[in-house]
Amino acid sequence: MAGRILIIGACGQIGTELTLKLREIHGNDQVIASDIREGAEELMQSGPFEILNATDEPHIKEVVQKYEVKQVYLMAAMLSATAEKAPMKAWDLNMDSLFHILNLAKEGTIDKIFWPSSIAVFGPSTPKDDTPQTTVMEPTTVYGISKQTGERWCEYYFNKFGVDVRSIRYPGIISYKTLPGGGTTDYAIEIFHEAIKNSEYTSFLAEDAALPMMYMDDAIKATVDIMEAPAEKVKVRSSYNLSAISFTPDVLAKEIRKHITDFEIKYEPDFRQKIAESWPSSIDDNAAREDWGWEHEFDLEKMTTTMLEGVGKTLKEKA
Repeated sequence: MAGRILIIGACGQIGTELTLKLREIHGNDQVIASDIREGAEELMQSGPFEILNATDEPHIKEVVQKYEVKQVYLMAAMLSATAEKAPMKAWDLNMDSLFHILNLAKEGTIDKIFWPSSIAVFGPSTPKDDTPQTTVMEPTTVYGISKQTGERWCEYYFNKFGVDVRSIRYPGIISYKTLPGGGTTDYAIEIFHEAIKNSEYTSFLAEDAALPMMYMDDAIKATVDIMEAPAEKVKVRSSYNLSAISFTPDVLAKEIRKHITDFEIKYEPDFRQKIAESWPSSIDDNAAREDWGWEHEFDLEKMTTTMLEGVGKTLKEKA
């Protein structure tokens, strides 16, 4: 591969595991991790790392030149629940960082960009079941507004300047290896920790709040697959719908109870419930499956078993 890969936001929930996967594929020295803070020990020790603010354009250019970077994965963002507490800070981070990378590609400095979007681009007026690839998008959160705006700019830079930018709309991502980053779907990670530690959990979403979800390994696979796909197969240059499983807190609790029979769940919905109500219940991702061969591996049963094993092991190691 000509040129190295830079991951901005490498210490986040997805960024950590994505960095390790890309190092496994391309070699440790070929993948430069960066974030505003240091991250997990394995990430820090397995390859190059730079302290980097995603809004600092001169420093980004310096790092890109230093390592002769040709691909950038821009994973830095302020997520839905956190962004609602600091709207302008979230807007500045989510948008400025994208423009810095799009302009580097426009100038010909880098060749390819991955930028993640989200189901947060949809809103209350969007069809909730099997949400189509192209549909009404009226997001009601700062995070969703920034992601919808970003999609439009990505497509614009592709059409106007030929920038090879690729994107997928992540659903809720579930993993035991890294902590969630302040999203509305975080309950689906917290629940496993509390089930193992205390056999009970209080959900901040209502029992019937159905949302699209995905196990981390599938999210990483989709990210790598779309970046490795031939350019002509990537026909959507705003962002692809991506889906694997959809469930409610009640359905997930029942699945956990198959393994921890005395597990109890209570419901105390907070401000995140309103955010969840504005998002789809399930997603139609046929475009991704047809264009570049997307397939998911983890269903609810496999994800639950993997999470309970993984969280259980992690908690034992910390004890």
